Amino acid sequence: MPPLTCAQCHKASNQRGITVVELMVTVSLMVFLVFLAAPNFATWINNTRIRTVSEVLQNGARFAQAEAIRRNRSVVFYLTNAEPSLAAAAAANGSNWGARTLSLFAADVPEFIRGGALSDVAPGVLINGPAAICFNAAGQQITVAAEGCVAGLASYVVRRPEANPDLRRLRIDVSLGGRVRMCDPDKVLSATVPEGC
Repeated sequence: MPPLTCAQCHKASNQRGITVVELMVTVSLMVFLVFLAAPNFATWINNTRIRTVSEVLQNGARFAQAEAIRRNRSVVFYLTNAEPSLAAAAAANGSNWGARTLSLFAADVPEFIRGGALSDVAPGVLINGPAAICFNAAGQQITVAAEGCVAGLASYVVRRPEANPDLRRLRIDVSLGGRVRMCDPDKVLSATVPEGC
């Protein structure tokens, strides 16, 4: 192979890579774009947390209802601030959920079915709603004074504590007949807006 001439060496050296100035401009543009996107990214993360807690809450209520039908006996879905268990006390706006059977007769011992965490799934999300909802063997709501269940439309509102118009709120509605539905309370339900309340 013949040796390279000076013109060929100069041409080859110009094609080796990028300069420090080009690298600094690229890094500066990347930092600027990340800085612009950071507020939207934080809002997206908080909205995702609200959605996650809402889905866990909705799935928990549906699970309790399905277990009532499957077991052919009454089941209570409850929120609690303790670790979910048979002895956990129901608490309005609790940070965990649980499901347990109700006694059919005096000597019948209730059974803990399942529970889950809401605050661990998405920290900083608040839940406003009833402490407990009771389902009968047909999957419909019933009133059970001992459990704090009152048959009627039950709603859980899931939101962040700060007032920010960019952060969404979601609501879980459980109808008297047992229909469990998640909706957006800031939108009106219509044929074109099925996600509204």
